[in-house]
Amino acid sequence: MTDARAVPAERHEAAAQTTILIEEIRKRYGGREAVAGVSLQVRRGEFFGLLGPNGAGKTTLVEIMEGLREADSGKVTVLGQSPWPRNVELLPRMGVQTQSSAFFVRQTAREHLNTVAALFGVGREAADSALEDVGLTGRRDVMVENLSGGQRQRLAIASALVHGPELIFLDEPTAALDPQARRDLWEVLRGLKRQGRTIVYTTHHLDEAEALCDRVAILVDGRIAALDTPHNLVSSAGVPTRLMIPAGRLSPEEALGIEGVDSAELQGGSLVLETRVSGQVLTAVDKLAGLSDVQTRTATLEDVYLELTGSLAGTGQDGDNDTEQQA
Repeated sequence: MTDARAVPAERHEAAAQTTILIEEIRKRYGGREAVAGVSLQVRRGEFFGLLGPNGAGKTTLVEIMEGLREADSGKVTVLGQSPWPRNVELLPRMGVQTQSSAFFVRQTAREHLNTVAALFGVGREAADSALEDVGLTGRRDVMVENLSGGQRQRLAIASALVHGPELIFLDEPTAALDPQARRDLWEVLRGLKRQGRTIVYTTHHLDEAEALCDRVAILVDGRIAALDTPHNLVSSAGVPTRLMIPAGRLSPEEALGIEGVDSAELQGGSLVLETRVSGQVLTAVDKLAGLSDVQTRTATLEDVYLELTGSLAGTGQDGDNDTEQQA
């Protein structure tokens, strides 16, 4: 028999492990419902990704969490409090990095962070600590206007970190960066994760979300189409594996004769086979043409995303464009 007296303690423990709780949130702009009954929970110390095409409702939902926008209905609890009306008690506990982060460009990186730190009432040592967290210590005396795009992105994240927030919102932090700068910034984000920060993260880079996030929610038309770990989403999607065989080894007709091959098409110098029984097909291919230079591409989070949204993903578009005109 369950002890009824234990229930409040269990609820208290669950609440202590929850940083954000959203229950049936709705937001309408004119005739369009930008957020249509979204419920989710972000756990303490979790790296939580919000994914979806432009106009899916990501920005609106994040702004409701941040206390920048009021929901039409539903309930939002952030760090145990309601963020709306604008809750000034929450501001020191949250850090926000946006795509359009503003900088004091005539200051050095260190001076800029000193200014931001002063706004939160923290000492100058916090600026040096934040610069170290994002790998900008060696650029601290460089004018902000002379920093590269990737370095400015790091500085934007440092500005969100300088006051030691428990919860960090990152909006497309690697947008418009070259591949090397993106990978460098991944290490910064992994460092934040190791520190136990709770991070809510939006991105159009699906490989990035798969590499960094503990869980992701995929929004489509203001609703959650999927919510789970990247691994579980990929494993349960049933997306076929692709085998790339150098052209000329097998004809498409021969490949289609292999049991378990769903499709065979010449693409970019390879014969691409799709199958849901890759081991069986690889054995057959080995017998017919050998496996030298044969490549295997397993399902990814991007495949799941495309199945759910039917839109072009992973292009690093700038932002969600959730506005009162385009939600």
